[in-house]
Amino acid sequence: MPDREVKTVRDIIYFQYAKTIARAAFGYADGKIAKKEAYGFIKTKFKELRDGKIKWSDILREDIKFAESDKKCIFCGSEENITKEHIIPKTLKVNERCPACDHIQGIHNIVWSCKSCNSAKGQKGLYTYYSKICAQKSFKDYLPLLLEQKYLKIIYLCHQCAGTLDSAPQNPDVLEIDKVIEDNI
Repeated sequence: MPDREVKTVRDIIYFQYAKTIARAAFGYADGKIAKKEAYGFIKTKFKELRDGKIKWSDILREDIKFAESDKKCIFCGSEENITKEHIIPKTLKVNERCPACDHIQGIHNIVWSCKSCNSAKGQKGLYTYYSKICAQKSFKDYLPLLLEQKYLKIIYLCHQCAGTLDSAPQNPDVLEIDKVIEDNI
């Protein structure tokens, strides 16, 4: 559990996003360092997001970073056999609008990936996949910043469509974010 105030899926998403704000603002390499060095800042940003005092930037910011990024795999860094990866499987069917949803079908949901990582990720949610490829126990702290920011913004919208943002899992954890994918593929 990231924090005792994190109770709902919405809270989990906002807490993870607050860590990305700290990473970007202070240049921390990963979320573990960010939590150690700037926990108060993260907690403040989490509460501001949760309480509607601040909003995250439009996903266009991440789309521009993606368009300007080097064409290499966001998961392993390979420059061979690069393809576009849909972070959230484009076959997601939360409701009848998914096949035409620009957030799932368009650039918002795309990053560079090598064919090997793309195939290995398959239809898994991002945190589920990362829990399998990252050797660190706290895998959720080691996702590439651009990847995690795009994912959190899109998966938020998927949970909104599914009506699960305010669900309160028994064990609030980032893997709960992926449930909307696992339950609707």
